[in-house]
Order: sequence, then structure tokens, then C-alpha cells
Amino acid sequence: MSMGPPPPSANPDGTKYDVNTVRTIRGTESRTRAKWENDGWEFVSQEQGTLRTQMTFRKPKTPVSWKPFAVIGGALAVVAIIIGVNVALSSDDNDAKPVASTSPMSTPSTEKEPRPEPTAAPESTAVPQSVILTTENNADLAALLAGPQDGPTVEAFAMKYDGQTIEFDGAIGAMNPHDGYTTRYDILISVGDYSETQSFGGPSFQFRDVNVTNDLNLSGNIPDSVGVGNNLHVVARVGAYEPDTALFLLDPVATQVR
Repeated sequence: MSMGPPPPSANPDGTKYDVNTVRTIRGTESRTRAKWENDGWEFVSQEQGTLRTQMTFRKPKTPVSWKPFAVIGGALAVVAIIIGVNVALSSDDNDAKPVASTSPMSTPSTEKEPRPEPTAAPESTAVPQSVILTTENNADLAALLAGPQDGPTVEAFAMKYDGQTIEFDGAIGAMNPHDGYTTRYDILISVGDYSETQSFGGPSFQFRDVNVTNDLNLSGNIPDSVGVGNNLHVVARVGAYEPDTALFLLDPVATQVR
């Protein structure tokens, strides 16, 4: 359901706008709108889909002042002139210095200057991309799976380990068709075993727009069907975290029904 035309990038009075489009799960529109309006964005329109609502916001562009750049450019020109003068004076001093002559009877020194000891490179704290992160070898992952559903710690983990592979036990908490397709799904993965009453902490992971037959890369004892309530052993690559929906996207590498 559409609620308004696409926002213009400029008003008749010449005001230009930055336009931002946000997709959020249906039922959370009020929270999303309040968040963006508190950040100074003006709500323009929204369009509701089967599972998600697309919301559009805009904000007047901030004019750019060129005066600071002009001041910086003038200062750089002055610095360049000073450097040029110093180089010229240094060249004149070198030309005026007498060149020392070597006596034919002098014996060249056989002593060699000591070579500096090589400096050891600092140890890197980054985890190699080839290492699969587990709760046993990575304290950040252990804290993530036992921590809150959203917040700064979840965002920090997604940024730090973007593209790296993690491994944990989870369960399918929800499974919905992706944008109306019949063979592609958005699958919600919770931490730990499936439970309708108990939460084991950690973020709400999601496999988005996946085909169960191919994209999940099922292995081991493969059942006839996969759905809500199945406990899984997940190996997946870290994707983006969406603060507006509190969903942590994963790209499945290998999935096994436990």
C-alpha cells in the first residue's frame, strides 16, 4: 500500500534534500519512524509489502562553505615558498664548502659500521580469515552468543569480523517466504536449542533469500524437510547487522540438522 509519491530531491524554493529509504519488518514502522525523526529526518511516505514496509525519509542538505578550503590553500602556498627558499640557501652553502682531498698515502679503514639489529614486527591481533571462529577459540563470539539481542556490542562484532566464518549451535525460530517467492525463504536462526518459552541470548541471526535445497548446503543426515523447530549446527560467514530490524545477517556455508 503506497502512502505518497517518491520524494523530490529539491523543492520549488530551491531547497535540496538528502533522501533515504529504509526497509523494516511490518509492525515496527512506528519505532523506525520515531528513530529517524529523532535524528532529524522528515517522514515522506511508506509502502507496505507482504513482510516488510519500505519507508522514505528526507533531510535538507547542509551547504558546503568553501572559505576554509581557500584559507588552507593559501597556507599551503606560503609553506611551499618557505621550503623553496630553504632549499636554495642550503644548495648555496653546499657549493661554498671546500671538498676534502684524500692523501695518496692514507689507508682506507677496514672497520665496518655495525648493522642495526632487525626490529621484530609487532604481533597482529587480527584473526586469519581461514580460521573458523568458535566459542572455544574466540572470546568475542562467546560473548556475542551469550549477550544481548542488539546494541553496540553486536554492531561492533559485525564490523570487526565481517566476511569471516563462525560456527555455533542454533535453531530455526521462524521461516517465511522471501518477497512472495515459493522456493526462497528468510530463515530466523536463534542461539541454542529450539524453545517456545526460553531464550538463550545472543542476536537474531537470519539467512535471507535462501533456497533450502541448495543454499543451506545441508550435510549429514538430511531430513525430507526443514522448518521451524529444527535444531541446527551452523557454519556461516558474517554479514551485516541491521539496527532497525535487530537482524544479524549470515551467509550459510554448511548446515547440519542436529
